Amino acid sequence: MDSRVFLAISLCFLSLFPDVAHSAVRFPGWLRDKKTQGSVLRLPTGASYAHFDPTRVTQISWHPRAFIYKGFLTDEECDHLIRLAKDKLEKSMVADNESGKSIASEVRTSSGMFLKKAQDEVVAGIESRLASWTFLPEENGEAMQILHYEHGEKYEPHFDYFHDKANQELGGHRVATVLMYLSDVKRGGETIFPNSEAKDTQPKEDDWSDCAKNGYAVRPNKGDALLFFSLHLDATTDPLSLHGSCPVIEGEKWSATKWIHVRSFDKTAKPGNKDCTDDDAHCAQWAANGECKRNPVYMVGSEESLGYCRKSCKVCS
Repeated sequence: MDSRVFLAISLCFLSLFPDVAHSAVRFPGWLRDKKTQGSVLRLPTGASYAHFDPTRVTQISWHPRAFIYKGFLTDEECDHLIRLAKDKLEKSMVADNESGKSIASEVRTSSGMFLKKAQDEVVAGIESRLASWTFLPEENGEAMQILHYEHGEKYEPHFDYFHDKANQELGGHRVATVLMYLSDVKRGGETIFPNSEAKDTQPKEDDWSDCAKNGYAVRPNKGDALLFFSLHLDATTDPLSLHGSCPVIEGEKWSATKWIHVRSFDKTAKPGNKDCTDDDAHCAQWAANGECKRNPVYMVGSEESLGYCRKSCKVCS
């Protein structure tokens, strides 16, 4: 068997059964590279290497499929993402189930913004590690969204797969979501799965919020990452993937979200391309809030790639 195929199968196995990784398995140097000895593996991704440690991954649910990666981000990476977003935050919106258009709703009361894919070396490195962990191509991912929740702010339980046809055409359904916690939260702010099979067996102490007691809950610990799948293995939507963000009771919550689709979500610029479209349901609202000037690389584009909101930013005919 080809060594890379065996490596991929081994990593997948360890992601699903982390107890095995903790108890017995240690990898020898892959491809005779001494730097890869031990349990930390380095997977080639173009000119760089993505570091993935399967011993830090714990399966928390099989219905829905959900996993926690302890210490996925360093403190420095968390702080860097917050700095990139802090002065560009806007009120978060939701997509209307029928039209797919962006609307304001009390269901979601956080604020947020989108980074550009591979915006800098730190962002590119994180995206590379995400691809290594999930075994899903980087081009299938949306740009990373940074979210900020203050006291009382929340996101009611919802699905990450789409109900409207407009959004389904942009890369297909979201197959997986990775939530990366950029800060600790003193109380509240848990991610909750109301329909998880493990909701009735998870012990909870008095310091959990009342919201967290209504399902399987994950505490927002700085640097940890939560991966869950919105589709079954046969690509049908999984209603058990219903999830939400509990209200922050004490402190504040910062997180980064990476949504990953079943097909490529990239837009590559071509000479003479005058594609005049919006590729996100939120474009009109973002443009009205001044994001075309504040976040031009994502909204309008650059020499390397087209932006996602060219029509709303009125940069094409």
